Amino acid sequence: MTLSEVAEWLGVHSSTVRKWADKGTLPSHRTQGGHRRFRRSELELWAQSQRSKPSRIEAAQVIQGALDYTRIQISEGALEGQSWFKKLDKPAREEYARGGRRLMQGLGKFIGSEEKLGRAEARAIGYDYAILGRRHGLDTLEATKAFLFFRNALQEALLATYEDAGVRSPQAWGDMARKMDAFTNQILLSLLETYQALEQNRGT
Repeated sequence: MTLSEVAEWLGVHSSTVRKWADKGTLPSHRTQGGHRRFRRSELELWAQSQRSKPSRIEAAQVIQGALDYTRIQISEGALEGQSWFKKLDKPAREEYARGGRRLMQGLGKFIGSEEKLGRAEARAIGYDYAILGRRHGLDTLEATKAFLFFRNALQEALLATYEDAGVRSPQAWGDMARKMDAFTNQILLSLLETYQALEQNRGT
């Protein structure tokens, strides 16, 4: 099978197949002309092994991927285009950058099966996001948008990391998605609850 045929068969982009083959994740062969070729029998065995053995991604790899993706977002001007970001001075922007790193590290703990610690960390992160937002003049909507920006960066990093690692197990993908949702939903709830409590205290 050719590279494009394998990409269609697996349902991924051809660049992903090329990357997997280069890393040795996917069995491949070279013709005398230097072209990649794949044996269907080997691919079927590979796919079967991926389904039967859920792959596990190291938390450090996920965190690094998220950091790299966020740097790309910043370099492309994505942060500068956010309305909430424009309201922040330089020290506040640096605080949000540190908050983004803490978000990634907290998810690393959660993915590493330390769910009890992860839930406590999620609530603490949500509280910190709320306090940070209020201190720098962000309303509830703006603070929520700020958190969602970093959450989306982390989500994209997770997807890219799993795809690059050649994870084909539905169980592994499902487990990752559930943990991501549980962790970030807890942060968002804590953020909103804290804003609500601060507003009520100010009104009394």
